[in-house]
Amino acid sequence: MLDRLEAIHQRYEELSRLLCDPEVISNSDKLREYSKEQAGLEEKNQAYLEYKQVVEQLNDARAMLEEKLDDEMRELVKVEIDELNERKGELEEKIKILLLPRDPNDDKSVIVEVRGAAGGEEAALFAADLYRMYTRYAEKQGWKVEMLDANTTGLGGFKEVVFSIQGHGAYSRLKYESGAHRVQRVPETESGGRIHTSTATVAVLPEAEEVEIEIHDKDLRIDTFCSSGPGGQSVNTTQSAVRITHIPTGIVVSCQDEKSQNSNKEKALRVLRARLLDLKQKEEMEKMASVRKSAVGTGDRSERIRTYNFPQSRVTDHRIGLTLHKLDLILNGELEEIIDALIMYEQTELLKQQEAAPPNKG
Repeated sequence: MLDRLEAIHQRYEELSRLLCDPEVISNSDKLREYSKEQAGLEEKNQAYLEYKQVVEQLNDARAMLEEKLDDEMRELVKVEIDELNERKGELEEKIKILLLPRDPNDDKSVIVEVRGAAGGEEAALFAADLYRMYTRYAEKQGWKVEMLDANTTGLGGFKEVVFSIQGHGAYSRLKYESGAHRVQRVPETESGGRIHTSTATVAVLPEAEEVEIEIHDKDLRIDTFCSSGPGGQSVNTTQSAVRITHIPTGIVVSCQDEKSQNSNKEKALRVLRARLLDLKQKEEMEKMASVRKSAVGTGDRSERIRTYNFPQSRVTDHRIGLTLHKLDLILNGELEEIIDALIMYEQTELLKQQEAAPPNKG
């Protein structure tokens, strides 16, 4: 562990020197690349420096016990040693987590797709609730939300809504939301007061940069049409809405939120890149049979991950068995407790896997 930390520290120091190099400063691509790499090492480097300092102080304190001290001073040194040992243990646990394999997408912004599934109009209304929950959460984090496409219903629900959340680390927090969300409540459309169960699916995709996913014009079929509102009626007479079909994969994306055809095309291409990156990464994961899948699941829309029970004001995350009686707060974007618990569970499982794995030879 210490060898890895020392290597990280040396690289951090090297990057600090490189970022002061006039040749790097004049090269915007290199400057951005090195700055991003150093930012990724910052927390590990700081933890290592503090750990080294604590170990040094601990050694000094233990050496003091070997000297002739009066009883009062000896007790003070023993208290200091206990405190330093406690801090050393805390740092060792923190460093273990910092050294876990990191998802390369964690720093990225995301594209979120929410679709009403089983339950007709009630499922569409629940999809609208989820959209509001995520936008409220994003606002609390200081992230920017941008609507990309929406297919609304007459009662204000969403058959489908696609939006981006732009902010550093958005994927690291929201990736656990992918899957099937279930709601249990009396629908607005139910006159008999019976509780219904409906579902909506969520897909959280890391937003891909153009350099990551190259799209060739010859692989695209682009259709334009008039954008539509609730019930399918045309809301304008210009062919501003765009539908893009990626011929090699059959992926179809559309966007009609903007009045400009070019703006809609650019937004649709952003969604297409994200879906192609997601497809590429899933294929890579399937090829790497030895790589364990995420402990809590981060992608299968058919996996039922959470239930929102209105009569009991209860939210249950089925992957980790967490139940909170805070339905109103959670639907208002207070997702921190659930997300923090999922991250902690994931880290604990990864640590178990790492400790159980045979040591590398050589």
